[in-house]
Amino acid sequence: MPEETTFEQALKNLEEAVARLEKGQIPLDEALDSFEAGVQSANLCRKKLQAVEARIEILTNKSDGSFATDPFGESEDQD
Repeated sequence: MPEETTFEQALKNLEEAVARLEKGQIPLDEALDSFEAGVQSANLCRKKLQAVEARIEILTNKSDGSFATDPFGESEDQD
């Protein structure tokens, strides 16, 4: 079973692909390969971030002193 790529590995791969492309001194075929690898890494990073966002809950302190959890991105100021 292949090891799953971590977010950090995918981000590093993306940064390396961008660096290769920014140099601009690579053959067209290699540039295209780097671009494709960068797109794949960017998509993997996006998917991993979406999965993390779905799991994050923000702990909010309500005005009555109790605590409640709200899904990430959906919390509102509660007084």
